[in-house]
Amino acid sequence: MIDRAETVLHSHFGDFHYWEARRSMRYAKHLRLIADEFRQERLNSNDIRDRTVLSDSWKTTRKEHGEAQGGDYICVHWRRRDFVRSHSADIPSINGTVEQIVVILRKENLTTVYLCTDAPPAEVTTLISLLPSDIQVERFLKDSFLNDGEVSIVDQWICAHARYFIGTYTSTFSYRIQEDREILGFEPAKTFNRLCPDGNDDCEKPAKWTIVYKEPSHRY
Repeated sequence: MIDRAETVLHSHFGDFHYWEARRSMRYAKHLRLIADEFRQERLNSNDIRDRTVLSDSWKTTRKEHGEAQGGDYICVHWRRRDFVRSHSADIPSINGTVEQIVVILRKENLTTVYLCTDAPPAEVTTLISLLPSDIQVERFLKDSFLNDGEVSIVDQWICAHARYFIGTYTSTFSYRIQEDREILGFEPAKTFNRLCPDGNDDCEKPAKWTIVYKEPSHRY
């Protein structure tokens, strides 16, 4: 008996069969369109400019690392709420988050951050107030016609197209964004990153589960 469904996939996680299944999963077209419209209107980002065009068929979509460039923004998946209690030693404070955002933006020579978060409004306001005035923060605020799950997909798709992504320790939502970015063809160094706890700028990075297109040959 198993208590978690992903246990069934454990021995295949990250292999050819896993990635074949993952590549075949594509988000609802209307949600991708909403995300793409937001990217164009608020982030000056589109697939042609960002080099993130995908084939209509997942079977013919094969990208090399570095093929995708991404839009002129970084995405930060800033998980809060229950993580503040359950993973307090592994995530930064608000001030620590601000410091890391600024460092990444300066390094990438960008001034726009897309913030994907479950943080309470007061914490978001505090974070924005602590950022330098030249930094622009964009968020997709819930549309009355979309449910929470649909908003999550929109957030995920926008983050997948950022120039640089940094996620939250052990967050499955961050993992899914990393997978999307692998499919799109980003450099792993621009994808497999996490917000470090305060006082530990060199914390352990996420495991790099890079995409696999070929089934390995086996000797019998």
